Amino acid sequence: MAGILAATCFGLWLYLICARGRFWICPVRDGAVHAPLERWPAVAVVIPARDEAETIAMSVQSLLRQNYPGCLSIVVVDDGSSDGTAEKARRAAGDTNGPQVTVITGGALPAGWTGKLWALQQGIEAAEASEERPDFLLLTDADIVHAPDTLTWLTAHAARGRYVLTSLMAKLRCESLAERSHVAAFVYFFQMLFPFTWVCRADLRTAAAAGGCMLVDAAALRLAGGIGSVRDALIDDCSLAKRLKQSGPIWLGLTDRVRSLRPYVRLADVRQMIARSAYAQLRFSPLLLAGTVAGMAATFLLAPLFAVFATGLARELALATWLLMALSFLPTLRFYRQSPLWGPALPVIALLFTLYTLDSAYQHWRGRGGRWKGRVHLGAASLR
Repeated sequence: MAGILAATCFGLWLYLICARGRFWICPVRDGAVHAPLERWPAVAVVIPARDEAETIAMSVQSLLRQNYPGCLSIVVVDDGSSDGTAEKARRAAGDTNGPQVTVITGGALPAGWTGKLWALQQGIEAAEASEERPDFLLLTDADIVHAPDTLTWLTAHAARGRYVLTSLMAKLRCESLAERSHVAAFVYFFQMLFPFTWVCRADLRTAAAAGGCMLVDAAALRLAGGIGSVRDALIDDCSLAKRLKQSGPIWLGLTDRVRSLRPYVRLADVRQMIARSAYAQLRFSPLLLAGTVAGMAATFLLAPLFAVFATGLARELALATWLLMALSFLPTLRFYRQSPLWGPALPVIALLFTLYTLDSAYQHWRGRGGRWKGRVHLGAASLR
Protein backbone atom coordinates (compact mmCIF):
# COMPACT_ATOMS: atom_id res chain seq x y z
CA MET A 1 0.00 0.00 0.00
CA ALA A 2 2.81 2.44 0.86
CA GLY A 3 4.38 1.83 -2.54
CA ILE A 4 1.09 2.56 -4.34
CA LEU A 5 0.53 5.76 -2.38
CA ALA A 6 4.11 6.91 -2.94
CA ALA A 7 3.80 6.22 -6.67
CA THR A 8 0.53 8.15 -6.76
CA CYS A 9 2.16 11.16 -5.08
CA PHE A 10 5.05 11.00 -7.52
CA GLY A 11 2.64 10.86 -10.47
CA LEU A 12 0.70 13.81 -9.07
CA TRP A 13 3.84 15.91 -8.94
CA LEU A 14 4.82 14.90 -12.46
CA TYR A 15 1.43 16.26 -13.55
CA LEU A 16 1.91 19.50 -11.61
CA ILE A 17 5.38 20.02 -13.03
CA CYS A 18 4.62 19.06 -16.63
CA ALA A 19 0.97 19.82 -17.27
CA ARG A 20 -0.35 22.60 -15.04
CA GLY A 21 0.47 25.65 -17.07
CA ARG A 22 4.15 25.78 -16.04
CA PHE A 23 2.93 27.68 -12.96
CA TRP A 24 6.04 26.88 -10.95
CA ILE A 25 8.50 28.71 -13.23
CA CYS A 26 6.62 32.03 -12.86
CA PRO A 27 6.33 32.37 -16.65
CA VAL A 28 4.04 35.41 -16.97
CA ARG A 29 5.70 38.72 -16.11
CA ASP A 30 5.62 42.33 -17.24
CA GLY A 31 8.82 42.13 -19.27
CA ALA A 32 7.37 43.02 -22.68
CA VAL A 33 8.45 46.32 -24.23
CA HIS A 34 5.64 48.21 -25.98
CA ALA A 35 5.85 50.94 -28.61
CA PRO A 36 4.00 54.18 -27.75
CA LEU A 37 0.32 54.26 -28.59
CA GLU A 38 -1.01 56.66 -31.21
CA ARG A 39 -3.63 57.80 -28.72
CA TRP A 40 -3.23 57.34 -25.00
CA PRO A 41 -6.62 56.64 -23.40
CA ALA A 42 -7.94 58.58 -20.44
CA VAL A 43 -7.39 56.73 -17.14
CA ALA A 44 -8.98 57.28 -13.74
CA VAL A 45 -7.32 55.73 -10.68
CA VAL A 46 -9.67 54.68 -7.88
CA ILE A 47 -8.23 53.97 -4.42
CA PRO A 48 -10.52 52.65 -1.66
CA ALA A 49 -8.95 53.48 1.70
CA ARG A 50 -10.02 52.46 5.21
CA ASP A 51 -7.63 53.36 8.04
CA GLU A 52 -4.62 53.57 5.74
CA ALA A 53 -2.93 56.68 7.17
CA GLU A 54 0.47 54.97 7.29
CA THR A 55 0.63 54.23 3.55
CA ILE A 56 -1.89 56.38 1.65
CA ALA A 57 0.53 59.29 1.13
CA MET A 58 3.19 57.06 -0.46
CA SER A 59 0.58 55.42 -2.66
CA VAL A 60 -0.85 58.71 -3.91
CA GLN A 61 2.60 60.23 -4.46
CA SER A 62 3.69 57.22 -6.52
CA LEU A 63 0.67 57.78 -8.76
CA LEU A 64 1.40 61.49 -9.04
CA ARG A 65 4.87 60.58 -10.32
CA GLN A 66 3.52 58.50 -13.22
CA ASN A 67 5.02 59.41 -16.59
CA TYR A 68 1.74 58.64 -18.31
CA PRO A 69 1.27 60.70 -21.51
CA GLY A 70 -2.55 60.62 -21.47
CA CYS A 71 -5.23 62.18 -19.29
CA LEU A 72 -4.99 60.91 -15.71
CA SER A 73 -7.13 61.57 -12.65
CA ILE A 74 -7.08 60.05 -9.16
CA VAL A 75 -10.01 59.44 -6.82
CA VAL A 76 -9.44 58.41 -3.20
CA VAL A 77 -12.49 57.10 -1.34
CA ASP A 78 -12.23 57.43 2.42
CA ASP A 79 -14.17 54.38 3.61
CA GLY A 80 -15.08 55.36 7.16
CA SER A 81 -11.51 55.84 8.38
CA SER A 82 -10.81 56.92 11.94
CA ASP A 83 -7.07 57.63 11.61
CA GLY A 84 -6.95 60.69 9.34
CA THR A 85 -6.54 58.80 6.07
CA ALA A 86 -8.42 61.43 4.04
CA GLU A 87 -6.31 64.29 5.36
CA LYS A 88 -3.10 62.38 4.63
CA ALA A 89 -4.31 61.82 1.07
CA ARG A 90 -5.11 65.52 0.59
CA ARG A 91 -1.70 66.53 1.93
CA ALA A 92 0.00 64.06 -0.39
CA ALA A 93 -1.79 65.60 -3.37
CA GLY A 94 -0.79 69.12 -2.28
CA ASP A 95 -0.64 71.86 -4.87
CA THR A 96 0.41 69.73 -7.79
CA ASN A 97 0.38 70.54 -11.48
CA GLY A 98 0.04 66.85 -12.19
CA PRO A 99 -3.07 64.66 -12.19
CA GLN A 100 -6.19 65.91 -10.47
CA VAL A 101 -6.69 64.24 -7.09
CA THR A 102 -10.17 64.05 -5.59
CA VAL A 103 -10.74 62.77 -2.06
CA ILE A 104 -14.34 61.84 -1.28
CA THR A 105 -15.99 60.60 1.89
CA GLY A 106 -17.71 57.28 1.38
CA GLY A 107 -21.32 56.81 2.36
CA ALA A 108 -22.75 54.28 4.77
CA LEU A 109 -22.29 50.68 3.73
CA PRO A 110 -25.57 49.38 2.25
CA ALA A 111 -26.81 45.86 2.79
CA GLY A 112 -25.48 43.31 0.34
CA TRP A 113 -22.14 45.04 -0.32
CA THR A 114 -18.65 44.37 1.00
CA GLY A 115 -16.84 47.47 2.19
CA LYS A 116 -14.12 47.63 -0.45
CA LEU A 117 -16.51 47.10 -3.35
CA TRP A 118 -18.88 49.80 -2.08
CA ALA A 119 -15.95 52.21 -1.86
CA LEU A 120 -14.87 51.26 -5.40
CA GLN A 121 -18.42 51.80 -6.65
CA GLN A 122 -18.49 55.33 -5.25
CA GLY A 123 -15.05 56.11 -6.64
CA ILE A 124 -15.97 54.86 -10.11
CA GLU A 125 -19.16 56.93 -10.08
CA ALA A 126 -17.14 60.03 -9.20
CA ALA A 127 -14.56 59.29 -11.92
CA GLU A 128 -17.20 58.76 -14.61
CA ALA A 129 -19.00 61.96 -13.64
CA SER A 130 -15.90 64.04 -14.50
CA GLU A 131 -15.51 66.03 -17.71
CA GLU A 132 -13.10 63.47 -19.19
CA ARG A 133 -14.91 60.16 -18.93
CA PRO A 134 -12.20 57.51 -18.47
CA ASP A 135 -11.52 54.78 -21.02
CA PHE A 136 -9.77 52.71 -18.35
CA LEU A 137 -10.01 52.44 -14.58
CA LEU A 138 -6.97 51.57 -12.49
CA LEU A 139 -8.30 49.94 -9.33
CA THR A 140 -5.54 49.87 -6.76
CA ASP A 141 -5.10 49.69 -2.99
CA ALA A 142 -3.99 52.31 -0.51
CA ASP A 143 -0.95 50.26 0.53
CA ILE A 144 0.37 49.89 -3.03
CA VAL A 145 3.18 51.96 -4.59
CA HIS A 146 3.79 52.09 -8.34
CA ALA A 147 6.96 52.65 -10.35
CA PRO A 148 6.72 55.75 -12.60
CA ASP A 149 6.16 53.68 -15.75
CA THR A 150 3.50 51.36 -14.32
CA LEU A 151 0.45 53.01 -15.87
CA THR A 152 2.17 53.54 -19.23
CA TRP A 153 3.10 49.86 -19.38
CA LEU A 154 -0.32 48.65 -18.23
CA THR A 155 -2.24 50.79 -20.71
CA ALA A 156 0.00 49.90 -23.65
CA HIS A 157 -0.21 46.21 -22.78
CA ALA A 158 -4.00 46.36 -22.44
CA ALA A 159 -4.38 48.21 -25.73
CA ARG A 160 -2.06 45.87 -27.67
CA GLY A 161 -3.73 42.73 -26.31
CA ARG A 162 -7.26 44.20 -26.22
CA TYR A 163 -7.55 43.01 -22.65
CA VAL A 164 -10.64 43.98 -20.68
CA LEU A 165 -8.66 43.38 -17.48
CA THR A 166 -4.91 43.70 -17.05
CA SER A 167 -3.61 42.91 -13.57
CA LEU A 168 -0.20 42.93 -11.96
CA MET A 169 0.34 40.93 -8.78
CA ALA A 170 1.98 43.44 -6.47
CA LYS A 171 5.26 42.23 -5.01
CA LEU A 172 4.55 41.66 -1.34
CA ARG A 173 6.83 42.75 1.47
CA CYS A 174 9.19 39.97 2.48
CA GLU A 175 11.27 41.11 5.47
CA SER A 176 10.02 39.62 8.74
CA LEU A 177 10.33 35.92 9.52
CA ALA A 178 6.58 35.53 9.09
CA GLU A 179 6.82 37.10 5.63
CA ARG A 180 9.89 35.15 4.55
CA SER A 181 8.26 31.86 5.53
CA HIS A 182 4.86 32.58 3.96
CA VAL A 183 4.88 35.22 1.20
CA ALA A 184 6.69 33.27 -1.53
CA ALA A 185 4.58 30.21 -0.71
CA PHE A 186 1.40 32.29 -0.91
CA VAL A 187 2.32 33.40 -4.45
CA TYR A 188 3.38 29.85 -5.36
CA PHE A 189 0.07 28.38 -4.17
CA PHE A 190 -1.89 31.14 -5.94
CA GLN A 191 -0.16 30.31 -9.22
CA MET A 192 -0.79 26.61 -8.65
CA LEU A 193 -4.49 27.29 -8.16
CA PHE A 194 -4.73 29.79 -11.03
CA PRO A 195 -1.89 29.17 -13.50
CA PHE A 196 -1.21 32.55 -15.06
CA THR A 197 -0.69 31.05 -18.51
CA TRP A 198 -4.22 29.64 -18.30
CA VAL A 199 -5.63 32.93 -17.02
CA CYS A 200 -4.19 34.69 -20.08
CA ARG A 201 -5.68 32.23 -22.57
CA ALA A 202 -9.04 33.34 -23.93
CA ASP A 203 -10.04 29.74 -24.73
CA LEU A 204 -9.83 28.63 -21.09
CA ARG A 205 -12.23 29.49 -18.27
CA THR A 206 -9.52 30.00 -15.64
CA ALA A 207 -9.85 33.58 -14.37
CA ALA A 208 -7.99 35.45 -11.65
CA ALA A 209 -6.65 38.89 -10.84
CA ALA A 210 -4.67 40.62 -8.11
CA GLY A 211 -6.77 43.29 -6.46
CA GLY A 212 -3.86 45.58 -5.66
CA CYS A 213 -3.44 46.55 -9.31
CA MET A 214 -6.18 46.02 -11.89
CA LEU A 215 -6.53 48.08 -15.08
CA VAL A 216 -10.12 47.62 -16.25
CA ASP A 217 -11.69 48.60 -19.56
CA ALA A 218 -14.45 50.96 -18.38
CA ALA A 219 -16.85 50.09 -21.21
CA ALA A 220 -16.40 46.35 -20.62
CA LEU A 221 -17.05 46.85 -16.92
CA ARG A 222 -20.29 48.68 -17.64
CA LEU A 223 -21.42 45.93 -20.02
CA ALA A 224 -20.63 43.31 -17.37
CA GLY A 225 -22.93 45.05 -14.90
CA GLY A 226 -20.35 47.21 -13.15
CA ILE A 227 -18.84 46.63 -9.75
CA GLY A 228 -22.35 45.99 -8.48
CA SER A 229 -22.37 42.66 -10.32
CA VAL A 230 -19.93 41.29 -7.70
CA ARG A 231 -21.02 43.54 -4.83
CA ASP A 232 -21.09 40.79 -2.20
CA ALA A 233 -17.95 38.91 -3.26
CA LEU A 234 -15.32 38.54 -0.55
CA ILE A 235 -12.70 37.48 -3.12
CA ASP A 236 -13.55 40.51 -5.20
CA ASP A 237 -10.58 40.49 -7.59
CA CYS A 238 -11.01 36.93 -8.84
CA SER A 239 -14.80 37.32 -8.94
CA LEU A 240 -14.43 40.42 -11.11
CA ALA A 241 -11.91 38.62 -13.34
CA LYS A 242 -14.32 35.74 -13.86
CA ARG A 243 -17.08 38.18 -14.72
CA LEU A 244 -15.01 40.17 -17.19
CA LYS A 245 -13.47 37.15 -18.91
CA GLN A 246 -16.94 36.33 -20.18
CA SER A 247 -16.72 39.44 -22.39
CA GLY A 248 -13.05 39.51 -23.40
CA PRO A 249 -9.47 38.37 -22.72
CA ILE A 250 -7.77 39.12 -19.42
CA TRP A 251 -4.12 39.11 -18.35
CA LEU A 252 -2.36 38.56 -15.02
CA GLY A 253 1.37 38.58 -14.35
CA LEU A 254 4.09 39.03 -11.77
CA THR A 255 5.94 42.32 -11.47
CA ASP A 256 8.62 44.35 -9.73
CA ARG A 257 6.91 47.59 -10.78
CA VAL A 258 4.13 47.40 -8.20
CA ARG A 259 4.86 46.79 -4.52
CA SER A 260 2.81 46.34 -1.38
CA LEU A 261 3.79 48.24 1.75
CA ARG A 262 1.55 46.26 4.06
CA PRO A 263 3.61 44.50 6.76
CA TYR A 264 2.91 41.05 8.15
CA VAL A 265 5.21 41.11 11.13
CA ARG A 266 3.75 38.23 13.13
CA LEU A 267 2.52 34.79 12.16
CA ALA A 268 -0.90 35.92 13.41
CA ASP A 269 -0.92 38.67 10.76
CA VAL A 270 -0.27 36.16 7.98
CA ARG A 271 -2.84 33.76 9.39
CA GLN A 272 -5.48 36.50 9.43
CA MET A 273 -4.69 37.53 5.85
CA ILE A 274 -5.09 33.97 4.56
CA ALA A 275 -7.97 32.93 6.83
CA ARG A 276 -9.99 36.01 5.87
CA SER A 277 -10.97 34.56 2.49
CA ALA A 278 -9.80 30.93 2.38
CA TYR A 279 -13.19 29.43 3.23
CA ALA A 280 -14.90 31.77 0.75
CA GLN A 281 -12.59 30.32 -1.91
CA LEU A 282 -14.16 26.95 -1.03
CA ARG A 283 -17.67 28.42 -1.43
CA PHE A 284 -18.29 27.93 2.30
CA SER A 285 -18.69 24.21 1.62
CA PRO A 286 -17.75 21.67 4.33
CA LEU A 287 -17.42 19.05 1.58
CA LEU A 288 -14.94 21.17 -0.39
CA LEU A 289 -13.11 21.92 2.86
CA ALA A 290 -12.71 18.20 3.58
CA GLY A 291 -11.56 17.61 0.00
CA THR A 292 -9.04 20.44 0.22
CA VAL A 293 -7.55 19.14 3.47
CA ALA A 294 -7.27 15.66 1.96
CA GLY A 295 -5.77 17.08 -1.23
CA MET A 296 -3.18 19.17 0.62
CA ALA A 297 -2.21 16.13 2.69
CA ALA A 298 -1.81 13.94 -0.38
CA THR A 299 0.08 16.59 -2.34
CA PHE A 300 2.45 17.95 0.28
CA LEU A 301 2.54 15.74 3.39
CA LEU A 302 2.52 12.08 2.35
CA ALA A 303 5.84 12.19 0.51
CA PRO A 304 7.85 13.58 3.47
CA LEU A 305 6.19 11.08 5.79
CA PHE A 306 7.06 8.17 3.51
CA ALA A 307 10.58 9.57 3.00
CA VAL A 308 11.13 9.38 6.77
CA PHE A 309 9.21 6.26 7.76
CA ALA A 310 8.90 4.01 4.66
CA THR A 311 11.50 1.70 3.17
CA GLY A 312 12.50 0.42 -0.22
CA LEU A 313 10.82 1.69 -3.39
CA ALA A 314 8.21 3.67 -1.45
CA ARG A 315 10.91 5.65 0.29
CA GLU A 316 12.84 6.27 -2.94
CA LEU A 317 9.72 7.51 -4.72
CA ALA A 318 8.87 9.70 -1.74
CA LEU A 319 12.34 11.27 -1.72
CA ALA A 320 12.08 11.93 -5.46
CA THR A 321 8.68 13.54 -4.93
CA TRP A 322 9.98 15.74 -2.12
CA LEU A 323 12.86 16.78 -4.37
CA LEU A 324 10.48 17.72 -7.19
CA MET A 325 8.42 19.68 -4.70
CA ALA A 326 11.43 21.61 -3.38
CA LEU A 327 12.84 22.30 -6.87
CA SER A 328 9.48 23.58 -8.12
CA PHE A 329 9.48 26.18 -5.34
CA LEU A 330 12.88 27.62 -6.29
CA PRO A 331 11.78 30.05 -9.06
CA THR A 332 9.29 31.74 -6.73
CA LEU A 333 11.88 31.88 -3.95
CA ARG A 334 14.34 33.42 -6.40
CA PHE A 335 11.76 36.00 -7.48
CA TYR A 336 11.39 37.03 -3.83
CA ARG A 337 15.15 36.79 -3.20
CA GLN A 338 14.71 34.17 -0.50
CA SER A 339 17.02 31.33 0.48
CA PRO A 340 16.59 28.08 -1.48
CA LEU A 341 16.61 26.33 1.88
CA TRP A 342 12.92 27.21 2.15
CA GLY A 343 12.32 24.71 -0.67
CA PRO A 344 12.53 21.52 1.44
CA ALA A 345 10.34 23.24 4.06
CA LEU A 346 7.41 23.57 1.63
CA PRO A 347 5.49 20.64 3.23
CA VAL A 348 5.59 22.35 6.64
CA ILE A 349 4.45 25.65 5.10
CA ALA A 350 1.66 23.81 3.28
CA LEU A 351 0.56 22.32 6.60
CA LEU A 352 0.35 25.82 8.08
CA PHE A 353 -1.75 27.04 5.15
CA THR A 354 -4.06 24.08 5.64
CA LEU A 355 -4.48 24.98 9.31
CA TYR A 356 -5.25 28.59 8.32
CA THR A 357 -7.93 27.30 5.95
CA LEU A 358 -9.48 25.28 8.77
CA ASP A 359 -9.35 28.39 10.94
CA SER A 360 -11.11 30.32 8.18
CA ALA A 361 -13.97 27.82 8.27
CA TYR A 362 -14.05 27.94 12.06
CA GLN A 363 -14.27 31.74 12.08
CA HIS A 364 -17.10 31.57 9.55
CA TRP A 365 -19.03 29.10 11.70
CA ARG A 366 -18.52 31.40 14.71
CA GLY A 367 -20.04 34.31 12.78
CA ARG A 368 -16.72 36.13 12.42
CA GLY A 369 -15.85 35.27 8.82
CA GLY A 370 -14.14 37.79 6.55
CA ARG A 371 -13.17 40.08 9.42
CA TRP A 372 -11.19 43.08 8.18
CA LYS A 373 -10.61 46.40 9.95
CA GLY A 374 -13.59 46.17 12.23
CA ARG A 375 -16.00 44.73 9.67
CA VAL A 376 -17.30 41.17 9.46
CA HIS A 377 -18.51 40.09 6.03
CA LEU A 378 -20.22 36.93 7.12
CA GLY A 379 -22.78 37.02 4.34
CA ALA A 380 -20.25 37.78 1.62
CA ALA A 381 -20.41 35.59 -1.44
CA SER A 382 -17.78 33.10 -2.40
CA LEU A 383 -15.75 33.20 -5.58
CA ARG A 384 -18.25 33.27 -8.43
